[in-house]
Amino acid sequence: MGPTFLCELGLFFLCTLLCSGHAQDAVLTVEPSSTIFIGETVNFKCDMKEGEHTDWEYKIIMDGREIFNSSTNKGLRLKVASTAQSGKYSCSAHRKSSQNTKNSNTVSVTVKAGKPRATLTPGSTIIPVGGSVTLTCSVGSSAGWKYEWFRRDQNTDVKIGTDDQQNRVIRVSQRGIYHCRGRRGNPDYYTDKSDDVTIEKTFSNKVVVKGRPSWPQIFSGETISLTCEVQEGGETTEWEYRWRGPNQTTQWTHNNYWIFNVSESSSGDYMCKSRRRDDSYSSTEWSEAFNLSVSNAVLTVKPSSTLFIEETVSFKCVMKEGKHTDWEYKLNKDGRAFIQYSTYKNYRKQIKSPSDTGKYQCSGHMKKSHYTKNSNTVSLTVLAGKPRATLTPGSTIIPVGGSVTLTCSVGSSAGWKYEWFRRDQNTDVQIRTDDFNVRVIRVSEGGIYHCRGRRGNPVYYTDKSDDVTIEKTISNKVVVKGRPSWPQIFSGETISLTCEVQEGGETTEWEYRWRGPNQTTQWTHNNYWIFNVSESSSGDYMCKSRRRDDSYSSTEWSEAFNLSVSTVPSPESSSFLILMIIGIISGVIFIFLLLLFCCYRKSRGFTDDQRVSQVEDQQQVYSSLLHGDRCVYESIRWSKNTENGTV
Repeated sequence: MGPTFLCELGLFFLCTLLCSGHAQDAVLTVEPSSTIFIGETVNFKCDMKEGEHTDWEYKIIMDGREIFNSSTNKGLRLKVASTAQSGKYSCSAHRKSSQNTKNSNTVSVTVKAGKPRATLTPGSTIIPVGGSVTLTCSVGSSAGWKYEWFRRDQNTDVKIGTDDQQNRVIRVSQRGIYHCRGRRGNPDYYTDKSDDVTIEKTFSNKVVVKGRPSWPQIFSGETISLTCEVQEGGETTEWEYRWRGPNQTTQWTHNNYWIFNVSESSSGDYMCKSRRRDDSYSSTEWSEAFNLSVSNAVLTVKPSSTLFIEETVSFKCVMKEGKHTDWEYKLNKDGRAFIQYSTYKNYRKQIKSPSDTGKYQCSGHMKKSHYTKNSNTVSLTVLAGKPRATLTPGSTIIPVGGSVTLTCSVGSSAGWKYEWFRRDQNTDVQIRTDDFNVRVIRVSEGGIYHCRGRRGNPVYYTDKSDDVTIEKTISNKVVVKGRPSWPQIFSGETISLTCEVQEGGETTEWEYRWRGPNQTTQWTHNNYWIFNVSESSSGDYMCKSRRRDDSYSSTEWSEAFNLSVSTVPSPESSSFLILMIIGIISGVIFIFLLLLFCCYRKSRGFTDDQRVSQVEDQQQVYSSLLHGDRCVYESIRWSKNTENGTV
């Protein structure tokens, strides 16, 4: 096929499009969709690209047959009554003013029997704490649908999401029963409602599964009781419970326990969840898994699965079926035979190195048959070095008439018993020998304490813990007194503080200790503390005391003696202060004398000569006052006017 032929073919099609009187300038549209259900109304619309729509006469054609002819109406509304109305539809338009005819595209319309049903698909049926889930509504593969949403509230459908009918996907945070339906067309055509979907809401309460017996591995045929406990509030009577095991999930029940006989098929994870009895659409999350391992063979390791070099470990393989003499036992380490089959179910080994770390399992082989049972696997960890016990005091000070707790521990390993010691006159005295299982003790005597752990057979000891000094508080009171006795003194002065023991005891029987704002002294036989003060010496001072023959008992700290240190005033500032006081007093006296003189002058009616004489006398008086050679009161003259009776 050459280029010339392709060119001629292209020109042929171009000419056909330009010269044909039947070019498809008419467009047929079908609403709401090309897939229609019986009972729906379908709208056909024939649009012309040339002129006004009134310039044309329209025909609707189905499968080559004319089904509608209109002089000016370009649309046809048809209610679908049967599947026989399926077919290929087109329209044609004839221009009134000419012989020009336009044919439209062809649209295949499919009519389906029956009424469609909406489908609701939840993103999840469980709303997480503080979250939400998505719901999606759809109607098969047909298009043009809008969606309505409903939630059941007290057996009544409540319509939601009416603000936007195009919401095919919604997000909800309320629990309940949801469904949806589709609608389209004009008039509206509704689908059947979708199936109900129950959405549950998760609230924050936690649930825990506990089992009796409490160990996760038990023998086939035994009975186990699982309990579902609701944490963080709520009474047992307010809740319902649901269980999920490896073989089934139970219905909701008022019982918070699940009791059953176990078999080997019972091995697996068990969980529970809870909900309030008055709210069937809200529940807790599933609890953490309780793993149950059921076996006819069990390997136990003592004293612990974490061991130290030089310890002795004991392996014990127990078979549930028959007598232990019916079996031969083998011990495996990391998948390889460690001890070959024998009639002994117990094996004891002293740990020599960290290479004894591994995964151990035992196998039981019944002598009369080829029946073999494998046990659980125990991970054994060997640590190098010798462990040291740790002693943790609740407090290092025993209150008056009270006691304190001491706790001994050995890392994260288990199976330890404990020995306790108290130093008495430089000799370790063992205490609590009646019970080595005591990890926590309570003591009411002062002294130096330590502990150590022991376990196994033969006995293996840890290193002793570090010493912890426990002091006992005695009831005597102490008081701080100072000389000088006033709390405020000047920088550079010397103060002597004395610690006095109340309620018995001679001074020579006691030792003393001081605490100030800058230091705490060591114990001393002196009950006084003498020092030169400075501005940094301001603050609270306390003392405590103990008997000289008991260094682990003492009084409580005394009440605080508050010391306030001030700077001493300078000589220059003192002189200035004195002169200022004298000046103020002199001014007050002068004003007082001047007022007396004015009153006297007014009462006598002095002449000018008398005024002059009076001024001279006043100057003499003032001069005498300044020179201090005469008392103030000597300058006051008394006179009596007999005529007017004025004194």
